[in-house]
Amino acid sequence: MLTKIKTFLREVRLELKKVSWPSREVTIGSTWVVLTVCVVFALYFFVADFVINRLVMTFLSF
Repeated sequence: MLTKIKTFLREVRLELKKVSWPSREVTIGSTWVVLTVCVVFALYFFVADFVINRLVMTFLSF
């Protein structure tokens, strides 16, 4: 059992050496894109929810 775990971890280490990791600049740029898209969607859903809420409250008040 212990040998299987050691073999597995050794193979994982070898596979991680093959990975093409992005540069710091690419990672920072991608992070900004993700954060910007999240903020845009959050604002969109906030406005849509507000408008729908007002419409429903208006129709229910009749």
